[in-house]
Amino acid sequence: MMDNTIHILLIEDDPAHAELIRRAFDDRGDKSKLTVVHTLTDARAHLREAAPTLIIADWRLPDGDSSELLRRQEDRPVIPVIIMTSYGSERNAVNVIKSGALDYIVKSSESMMDMPHIAERAIEQWRIRQEKERMQNTLAEREAQFRLLAENSSDMISKHDVMGAFLYVSPACRAILGYQPDELIGVPIASLIHPDDAREWVDLLTGYPWQDTVTIDYRARHKNGTYIWLETTARIFFDEPSRQREFQASSRNITERKTAEAQLQRAHADLQDAYDKTIEGWVRALDLRDKETEGHTQRVTHMTMELARVLGFSEEEIVHIRRGALLHDIGKMGIPDEILQKAGPLTDDEWFIMRRHPEMAYHMLSQIQYLKEALIIPCYHHERWNGSGYPNKLAGETIPLQARMFAVVDVWDALSSDRPYRKKLPQPDVIEYLRQEAGRLFDSQVVETFIPLILREKGG
Repeated sequence: MMDNTIHILLIEDDPAHAELIRRAFDDRGDKSKLTVVHTLTDARAHLREAAPTLIIADWRLPDGDSSELLRRQEDRPVIPVIIMTSYGSERNAVNVIKSGALDYIVKSSESMMDMPHIAERAIEQWRIRQEKERMQNTLAEREAQFRLLAENSSDMISKHDVMGAFLYVSPACRAILGYQPDELIGVPIASLIHPDDAREWVDLLTGYPWQDTVTIDYRARHKNGTYIWLETTARIFFDEPSRQREFQASSRNITERKTAEAQLQRAHADLQDAYDKTIEGWVRALDLRDKETEGHTQRVTHMTMELARVLGFSEEEIVHIRRGALLHDIGKMGIPDEILQKAGPLTDDEWFIMRRHPEMAYHMLSQIQYLKEALIIPCYHHERWNGSGYPNKLAGETIPLQARMFAVVDVWDALSSDRPYRKKLPQPDVIEYLRQEAGRLFDSQVVETFIPLILREKGG
């Protein structure tokens, strides 16, 4: 069981004074245990055996001055001391307090009878002082550790007030930003940030409820006037709950990484451009073979992309849809000229060959990795809602949405364009045909979504 008793050592050579103080403690009950000795010699002997919570000592004793109790002793813990005297003076009081005493009491009947209260107050003051000292020591130790790490880190370590001004910055700022540390003290970090990146920092400093570590990339101005990319990891430290004190940050130069990322993005864009130009070259080659559908590919590609946006496809998905629309008839490259360019109706055998162009598209393109997603339209755009299409006779929603969508656009353009064997149909007739075949050949929802686009494109 924990002993919560307060142990007090009273050093008093006057028996009457000692008895008066004892009675005062007795009247307070058993909360405190008082041990009385009359000389410094007896006090030293007691301290070798026990460590009291508090010492109350007369200033002048038969064998010496009790001020020696104020000096730190390596063989015992530091114990708080109250000094009493019958001959008080302001000078003595100042000297005693400076030497480390918690209190300086001038003896009187009132002060000695009030000694239990004085002792309780002194012990509480001592606890507060010890806790403050412990916190200061801990803070100093952490500060020393922080500076040791900061001074030897290749990253720029910094401390800032809540408005972003530098309170401390490590020597790495010379290599990273070109400044000496003392040149940055007091400088707001926002003044070094590129105008295009400053908004994010302002938001962080003024409104972001930092609870965890935050990492941001931004451009900072070097002393030579150029901008470099920094990656900064920062965290707010609180002095009290809900009150910001400062934030600490670690920054590193990521300019090379950002440059490499930009070069990679440019290379990727160049590669995508090369892909698209290759596809466009294939489409032009097909147009040269099939003169009667020249321009058809560009028109259906444009309208398919518009329809895809309305139907909620992402821009990344629309990239593949565009490629699929451009290549929808690429399989016809495998159809003989005498069939592809025949002016009259095709025979059954010729239709059998013509209807193989989706399969031919698959065989031509399936080994090209970047066209995997685009293959949906070339392979399935002749499938029909009721299962009457080709090559696989798919029906309903088993037909991919991209292909159901393109099938409507493809037929719309075919009926809206002149062909050698017929004139184009009026727009109302084309719309009426699409509505009649909705739910039979075409997806009804796609048709109803597409018709407003036709009216908008054609001006109503």
